Amino acid sequence: MKNDLNSIYSIAFYNLENLFDTIDDPKTADDDFTPKGRNKWNRKRYERKLKKLASVISQVGVEQSGIPPVVIGLAEIENLKVLTDLVNTKELVEHRYGIVHYDSQDERGIDVALLYQKEHFELLGSEFFPLIFIDEDGEKDYSRDILLVKGNLKGELTYFVVNHWSSRREGKEKTEPKRIKAAMLARQAISKVYAESSDANILIIGDFNDNPTDISVKKYLVQDDFYNPFESIYDKGKGTATHYDEWYLFDQIILSKNIFNKENGLVYHQAEIFEEHFLKSWKGKRKGSPFRTYIGKWHQGGFSDHFPVYVTLRRE
Repeated sequence: MKNDLNSIYSIAFYNLENLFDTIDDPKTADDDFTPKGRNKWNRKRYERKLKKLASVISQVGVEQSGIPPVVIGLAEIENLKVLTDLVNTKELVEHRYGIVHYDSQDERGIDVALLYQKEHFELLGSEFFPLIFIDEDGEKDYSRDILLVKGNLKGELTYFVVNHWSSRREGKEKTEPKRIKAAMLARQAISKVYAESSDANILIIGDFNDNPTDISVKKYLVQDDFYNPFESIYDKGKGTATHYDEWYLFDQIILSKNIFNKENGLVYHQAEIFEEHFLKSWKGKRKGSPFRTYIGKWHQGGFSDHFPVYVTLRRE
């Protein structure tokens, strides 16, 4: 299926669940993802995961647009090497994905990144916004940076704000202030965009570790200038990740409202969770949930503990 003049293009986001190489980085807590580490992470497992993830990315949005995502945000990647290995897989190399990535100071050594098809997106610039917390002892605690990418998407000035906010591991209420701070930092990045251009397309994409209706997203991030199409999807009981049989829709793509009201150019079409049957566990108590790479230290050989999400834009 070919893209024609009345094209539809997809923009995606995917949390890759710990895409680490097998080499120990002394500066980060990546010891579990080494051959001698807790997860016995070796070359064979790494290459199998790359192939599986590339297979997923190569299929996202293809039913609607005929091609994989022209832009895709990623979370839980270790470094530039794993991204380079990913875009050079047999499944993706023909699409000529460029890479935008900065090493963050996250203690686990995981970052966010953006891939873009060079044929459809012209990269004009990028920068990162460090997210730093002060713990109870007055020490600095680093999380993933927020990534801002600027470019021309099919000739239209477009900005992407890529996020991976703090997890709920220590409890939702206790960790909520961290996600609110991340939302405020994302708004700072957006303010910088407005200072450059008042009418550019802006897409906020990421794993927010909060649902569309939680305060960090609904109050602090999505203000009058943005619309979150994943709120209505969440209201239907759908999600991208599970915990104790409960679905969460942490992965979202939020769009500036000017993408909805143009007479010509790229206009919002629809939002989807890519939840194909092959991405799901097929048996046991986790049946129907994302088929993971690991459960604890036990290697499952799956894809990720998240489903990808995507939106499609239609050229008017």
